[in-house]
Amino acid sequence: MNTAHRSGRLAATLLAATLAGAGLTVAVAPVAHAAPYDAVAKLPISSYSAIAVDSVHERVYVADNNFGSQFNQGVIAVYAFDGAWVTTITTPRHVSGLALSADSSVLYAGVRDRVLTYDTTTYANTGGVYGATDTCGGSVAFSGGKAYYTAAYSWYISDCDNAHTDMYSYDGTTVASTGWNDFGRLQLEAGPGDRMAVGQPLNTQAADPFLAVFDTSSGSAVKVASRRFADADGKGALNFKDVSFSADGGKVAVADGTAGTRLLNTSDLSDAGTAYPALPAGASASAVAYSGDGTYLARGAAASGATPDLLLAPADPTDATAPLEFAFEGSLDGDRVAPRGLRWSADGSRLFAVTTNAAGNQYWLHVIQPPAVQYGARFTGDLSHSPVQAVAGEPLAVRGKLEYDGPAPAEPLKVRATRKDSAGSHDLGTFTVKDDGTFTVLDEPDLTGDATYTVSFLGDLTHRPADDITTTVTVAKAPTAIALNAPAEATLDGGVTITGTFTAQGKALPERAVLTVERTDRLGSGVLSSVTVAADGTFTINDIPRTRREVTYAVSWPGDDLHEGSSAQATVFVRR
Repeated sequence: MNTAHRSGRLAATLLAATLAGAGLTVAVAPVAHAAPYDAVAKLPISSYSAIAVDSVHERVYVADNNFGSQFNQGVIAVYAFDGAWVTTITTPRHVSGLALSADSSVLYAGVRDRVLTYDTTTYANTGGVYGATDTCGGSVAFSGGKAYYTAAYSWYISDCDNAHTDMYSYDGTTVASTGWNDFGRLQLEAGPGDRMAVGQPLNTQAADPFLAVFDTSSGSAVKVASRRFADADGKGALNFKDVSFSADGGKVAVADGTAGTRLLNTSDLSDAGTAYPALPAGASASAVAYSGDGTYLARGAAASGATPDLLLAPADPTDATAPLEFAFEGSLDGDRVAPRGLRWSADGSRLFAVTTNAAGNQYWLHVIQPPAVQYGARFTGDLSHSPVQAVAGEPLAVRGKLEYDGPAPAEPLKVRATRKDSAGSHDLGTFTVKDDGTFTVLDEPDLTGDATYTVSFLGDLTHRPADDITTTVTVAKAPTAIALNAPAEATLDGGVTITGTFTAQGKALPERAVLTVERTDRLGSGVLSSVTVAADGTFTINDIPRTRREVTYAVSWPGDDLHEGSSAQATVFVRR
């Protein structure tokens, strides 16, 4: 059997297809391989605020926050369930929240100073409503037959994260204040049974943020439970990132950037009797979402290397079945799951995940159909390299072996490699794993000193990521050589002519080498004029000896940061 530990590439075995005109790349499963697939679309946005999934029309809406100015326009990118781009909606102000009506006929978009409505068939703006004074934009949720949204005012957009925020409702005709308010970018999340959660992110006005659950069945938001999490010493405060209701509404799972995944009882927000396992070491919770069919809980995180960024576990916390693990790492998939970046289709057949890079200025949409099972993978043995002595500017091969459980993949597996040296970390790209599990990473180190190579198996839909494997290689200076061709004898009147060649391995010299020439005879030693090596590596030394008998010419080059020095000498017997 093959066992894999996933670390960054959900679609390593999948074919890539470019959708013309949409500027997006989608990975799809080969026809001969019936396994579920992961479609990956590069999103046309540079920031992110919200995602909404319309299971009636099979559409996914992703909003660009675009919060550089209060007056920036907004973008809502629309995709089909297979990852194909459909259209782009431009809004008059930046988009901070999205929600769908119960029948998915209306898309609500929370923008600065208003909530806009869009027809989900034509994507046409059908109106909306101006809310209270709002310069920051807020979150939106549809619950109990109404749209609920938050609004905050701040003179400076840099203060929106800490601004005083109010919550309002909109029934399609009338805006009403709920009377509930607090500080920060309050996040709303609708759940089954006309329940709605409100989470407060950490901010300067809330050292002990809250989580609350409201009943909206009466047409008003009635608080049924609330909780703050810090202890008497102020420790353990909620670092809210996301919240999701279980399919039956009995539990809420919270993505806490500090504590991981909190599982709470909806009725009073007390801790559930059985918690979910901790996220992998090094992973910080960023998103959470229950599948509508009650099968899975998806947990998103920010992690590096082979550490999973996404885990799909049984929704039942007492089910010890190993989670499906996915890791994102690189320019084709992003590096982590964006905060509040997970949503399921209503039937639980697809998970939509928004990922981002470490800088948070590029975004991807993944459409994942969870497989029935994932198999493991592991690196076996140590990494080796050749040549044994690596030199700067010369090719180096790092070799290893990956074993995997389960059936043979439809496409060759890939490993990703990085080199870390004194100049930082360098992505070397991906390399194919052969049928026997062996792989070769090719590189040309360009600095001397220790270079640490890390190889990751980023997994695919049927294989988990593998724990990274590393090796440290000492990179030496490249050798150089000087060869001299001198006559055995010469005369005082005729002089001495010596020709030679200078060769340097590794990286090309930035300038032609300048050689030092020293002459030693019975009268002593002295340095002659230096000699510059020609482009083809040749040079010539001309000298008029000052005395008879043996004269020794020593030629040397001192070396540089990437090349060893070298020297050679020749002795000529000088007659009259």
